[in-house]
Amino acid sequence: MKSQIEKQKISDTLLENYMPYAMSVIVSRAIPEIDGFKPSHRKLLYTMYQMKLLKGHRTKSANVVGTTMKLNPHGDMAIYETMVRLTRGYDALLHPYVDSKGNFGKHSSRDMAFAASRYTEVKLAGIAAELFKDIDKDSVDFVDNYDGRMKEPVLLPTTYPNLLVNANRGIAVGMASNIPSFNLKEVCETTMALMKDPNHVISDTLIAPDFSTGGELLYDRSELEEIYRTGRGGVRLRGKWGTSKDGKRIEIKEIPYTTTVEAIIDKTIDLVKSNKIKGVSDVRDEMDLKGLCIAIDLKRGANVEEIVQQLYRYTPLEDSFSCNFNLLINGKPRVMGVKEILTEWIQFRMGCMKRQLQFEREKKTEKLHLLQGLERILLDIDQAIRIIRETEVEAEVIPRLMQAFRMDELQANYVADIRLRQLNREYLLNRTQEIFQLTEAIDDIDKTLKSERRLKTKISKELERVMKSYGSERRTTLVEKIKILEAKKIEETISDYEINVFVTEQGYIKKITPQSLRMANDQKLKEDDQIAQDFVARNINELLIFTNKTNVYKLRLHELTDTKASAMGEYLPSILEFDKGEFVLYTIMPDKYQGFMLFAYESGKIAKVPIESYQTVNNRRKLVKAYSDRAPLIWLQQVEEDLDLVVYRDHGPEARAMVFNTSLVNSKMTRNTVGVQVLRLNKTSKMTMVEKLEDSLMVGAEKFRKDRIPMAGESIKGKRRSVKQMTMF
Repeated sequence: MKSQIEKQKISDTLLENYMPYAMSVIVSRAIPEIDGFKPSHRKLLYTMYQMKLLKGHRTKSANVVGTTMKLNPHGDMAIYETMVRLTRGYDALLHPYVDSKGNFGKHSSRDMAFAASRYTEVKLAGIAAELFKDIDKDSVDFVDNYDGRMKEPVLLPTTYPNLLVNANRGIAVGMASNIPSFNLKEVCETTMALMKDPNHVISDTLIAPDFSTGGELLYDRSELEEIYRTGRGGVRLRGKWGTSKDGKRIEIKEIPYTTTVEAIIDKTIDLVKSNKIKGVSDVRDEMDLKGLCIAIDLKRGANVEEIVQQLYRYTPLEDSFSCNFNLLINGKPRVMGVKEILTEWIQFRMGCMKRQLQFEREKKTEKLHLLQGLERILLDIDQAIRIIRETEVEAEVIPRLMQAFRMDELQANYVADIRLRQLNREYLLNRTQEIFQLTEAIDDIDKTLKSERRLKTKISKELERVMKSYGSERRTTLVEKIKILEAKKIEETISDYEINVFVTEQGYIKKITPQSLRMANDQKLKEDDQIAQDFVARNINELLIFTNKTNVYKLRLHELTDTKASAMGEYLPSILEFDKGEFVLYTIMPDKYQGFMLFAYESGKIAKVPIESYQTVNNRRKLVKAYSDRAPLIWLQQVEEDLDLVVYRDHGPEARAMVFNTSLVNSKMTRNTVGVQVLRLNKTSKMTMVEKLEDSLMVGAEKFRKDRIPMAGESIKGKRRSVKQMTMF
């Protein structure tokens, strides 16, 4: 028996069999279109819209999955996995389209599985209303579904550039797409600016990508501008970290969008086992209802900064996001820059709006036409009634009305259908008054359809409404990439040795080695100046310098030149570039960023801020709003743990004092918190003085102690000996 196998050129096989498959994957599955969706996303969301899940209660996910199969000929698990990625619970999108209840897993976790569809519930999120606005007004084309029994939209008439607001990734055959998410406010502002000025610089308003998992982005404007221009490139992302209150562990609460908790933990464990990272005793996942947390326990004496830099260098705690702005335009894949994408979206939205306006015009024109027929019978209502009453054959009513009042068949049918009780002058006049309004509305629509400027104005108003309703602050913070690189280079070359640091009242600072200090007779100071604070430190340490302008400056000690006691020192306002009238209030050496800063104000309030709130992983020198400026500051102090304070109200015979423990004051991570009311004041009084109980000359302190706040305190009346407090101003 002869073989049935026929020879065929490989090129013919590829052309006839492989190319149709490749094009199907590119056009109908993997690459997003100008509305920001792939077909599977669009079918699912449109099904939920048709199920009226934009309002009302949630329904079981299994119900949505089953109904979606009418549009999407895939299995239930494929559809459900698509839904999972669009939910709020999964946390993959900046603005999720699906409001979810139940376990949908986490984008940041590799091992957390989502629950079965019969256990979870969903509905459309509020922002989904912007995807379907005016879809029932012929704003987009509809096509038959796979079996021809239903209609589905080709695109969704989204009122904002959804393509750039939520991250989208797709792998097709021979090409891929990877579009990062951007902040909704920034995208809308950029689109409006581009409509006003086609030469608008995109990077002025579209600052950088913004991801749902937060973290930090290493910002380089020139690199981002190249990505915006070409549609290709990459950005570096880093996790955010802090230390526990006791300083015994590192806590990572935000990670790069491109990695998972398990990947970071696994790599960290491998590095600890291979002894590449020292000082770590345990690594574990502490994710809970409050959110993500990777806990890294430290051994005694471990260098936190060094460990974190090693984590950035060797683990996915620092990772890259590769950008590839590839999308389908009129069925053809194109790699586009941001300006080109937004220009294309503006044209798409203008097309949707024109179709919607044309639909409204036709409806208003139809209504106007009917009302114009109704207006004609006002000339002789009695005749209209007589015609209807005296006509013996029903079929002749319409022709007789048409002949008597010179109207067409549509108008005559409309008049004939009016109930008898409505055939009175009042009703007819009320209805025909709409003619003027309809004429004006149609005229306004005609003007808008002919004017590109008016269309863009309508789009801008929609964008402003979307910004106001759904806009939010950035989740991903920006860190200057150049400063990070400079910091890494500096850290690799810093010499570590013991030093003594002296800060004077007039703002001079000296860094002296112990050897030089032992050889010195006395400190040289400016006239009327004196040492305010001194520290025993190491050259790799840093100081935090609080000023009267509510700023904190970070000064790395290795940046200072070693000097001698006989030198005047360096002037802090000059080297830190203070503003005019700004001077030093207080200086601390945070070391491991443990303990608290206490701030006392004339208003009787005391703020308790963890020192870790002033910690940064970059080389940023100045932190603004380091403490509140709502009331005059009278005292500030660094404390390692809670202690007893004495606070004083007013002077003279009305003077009062109170002793309390700072454990009664709740700490706030917000640096410029106004604090907690400690001393109760009247309209004319104020808190005048604060001091540690151990440093005070208070007599019979326990008589002044209070175990709750706020309190008015006890009258002093000679119970306290006078003591002078150092003034700061």
